[in-house]
Amino acid sequence: MPIQSICCLGAGYVGGPTMAMIAAKCPGIQVTVADLNEQRIAAWNSETLPVYEPGLDAVVASAIGRNLHFTTDIRAAIAAADLIFVSVGTPTKSYGIGAGRAADLRYIEAAARLIAEVSEGNKIIVEKSTIPVKTATAIKSILAANSPNGATFQVLSNPEFLAEGTAIQDLESPDRILIGGEATQEGQAAVEALVSVYENWIPRERILTTNLWSSELSKLVANAFLAQRISSINSISALCEATGADVDEVARAIGMDSRIGSKFLKASVGFGGSCFQKDILNLVYLCDTFNLPHVAEYWRQVVHLNDWQKSRFVEKIVRTLYNTVNGKRIAILGFAFKKDTNDTRESAAIQVCRDLLHERAHLAIYDPRVDATTIQQDLAAAGVDPALIITNVEICSEPYAAVTGAHALATLTEWDEFRSLDLPHIHSLMLKPAFVFDGRAVLCMEDLVAQGFEAFVIGKGA
Repeated sequence: MPIQSICCLGAGYVGGPTMAMIAAKCPGIQVTVADLNEQRIAAWNSETLPVYEPGLDAVVASAIGRNLHFTTDIRAAIAAADLIFVSVGTPTKSYGIGAGRAADLRYIEAAARLIAEVSEGNKIIVEKSTIPVKTATAIKSILAANSPNGATFQVLSNPEFLAEGTAIQDLESPDRILIGGEATQEGQAAVEALVSVYENWIPRERILTTNLWSSELSKLVANAFLAQRISSINSISALCEATGADVDEVARAIGMDSRIGSKFLKASVGFGGSCFQKDILNLVYLCDTFNLPHVAEYWRQVVHLNDWQKSRFVEKIVRTLYNTVNGKRIAILGFAFKKDTNDTRESAAIQVCRDLLHERAHLAIYDPRVDATTIQQDLAAAGVDPALIITNVEICSEPYAAVTGAHALATLTEWDEFRSLDLPHIHSLMLKPAFVFDGRAVLCMEDLVAQGFEAFVIGKGA
């Protein structure tokens, strides 16, 4: 069936940019992004988008008002669509069975029930959210049992593999597009219908088709493998610090082995983002559910190592500052989980700042893209006393204000602007001895030492 109208439920980090790219590349298809959040939809329809992503503004501007629309009228969007992407949130459950590990699928179920209620004729439903394997079975069951208008549905899996900060590049020229469907005539016809959409700009050889379960599981496994590499190199960073080795030199040496490769071998204070920890914990829960405890424990250790890396960084700060940071000003450069995004979900900075505040440090925080409200809300959600946030947290508009009068400086996001900081000026603004704790290895150890800093760079021996 030719696709003439697409609806996406969810206008977040995945739904908004993905649909903007589809609209830009497929001018003959009407693309509508629907979300209950009126403020978010208003932002998408304004010049200040709710998502910061390099290049996103231009993509949205090229299609909005022509064949790209953002609306809160979800029912109308569903009714008009031939193909419906489900890109709603699937957070980790914080209650009940599977708390802290299992995916919370209430928004997926709510979306399925609404689609069933509103739809007529034939619809293709596409899982875009990250979900546990076999979720398609639940969606199909809900659709079949709740369609008063006699609509028929085909359910596909089309997971996203976007990296925040490079999402537009990833959408423009992806490594692969993965589509899973049922091995029936109707299922394969639905798969080909979605393939035809992507073929407007993506070579057919990069579009992989599998069964539903392989597609659903591949997303969790991809993120688990990437996170595993980060935890692996972070474990080696601790050994490098203890032995005098340089983790960047080690990473370069092993990365030139074609069997290993060089990507995701950058040591840091820890990984964050909306996917890695959530998806690994979901994978752990699935393995436990299918009575695979050894597999579950293997992947659980990836998360444990990541948490330890952040705790180790905080302990290094406290012990270096003479075993107390009570009342001391510490400049925090970077709060987003990585550069080129304003996303702070599971950011390493949250845990580091929380633990420093529990030690009663005074934090002066600067991030070029994360606003003060988000920082304060994230710290409160992490368990920091709101009164302590008011008294001990200062949000700064530029890095030099943050370091003025500081006992120490900690870099927690690898923003490019931090690489060109005026180190002599920073040294003159800080209390002496001036300590630097570089959790992203964006500053040169030799330059720091030459300027008189007491420097610690992650993965660098003393």
